[in-house]
Amino acid sequence: MTARLDFFGNATAARFAKYINSAGKVISDSSLPAAIQELVKIRASQINGCGFCTDMHTKDAAHAGETALRLNLVAVWREATVFTDAERAALALTEQGTRIADAAGGVPDRVWADAAEHFDTDQLAALVGLIALINAYNRMNVVAATPAGDYTPGQWG
Repeated sequence: MTARLDFFGNATAARFAKYINSAGKVISDSSLPAAIQELVKIRASQINGCGFCTDMHTKDAAHAGETALRLNLVAVWREATVFTDAERAALALTEQGTRIADAAGGVPDRVWADAAEHFDTDQLAALVGLIALINAYNRMNVVAATPAGDYTPGQWG
């Protein structure tokens, strides 16, 4: 499988990627726990069918010490006992924020309230930004048909 577009070989795509990566740095430098950041990226990527991002973020999470058990259960987090209440709140917000088109009223107040019980306003801002950002990355890679499987943790710094 070959990608339809090389994000690094095309000048316009590379400039766009530079700016979107800068947004990612703001989030990665935030106080939102790194483990939650990876769970959010994985779950949104699963929902969006982005093989490239699912590959990247499961490998990055494992490299950072996440267990295979938890990684294997992200897609069924509601039925799994291995996630904290804060992680569940973040995953619920991720699903609602990723599936906006499926919910006529947007993100339900109860989902937001649950997240607000576990995260301060800076962490909530990072979580909202992260959900928006990973959905943008997913869409870029799905549209460009970026293949999955070859990512190595840390290959981009």
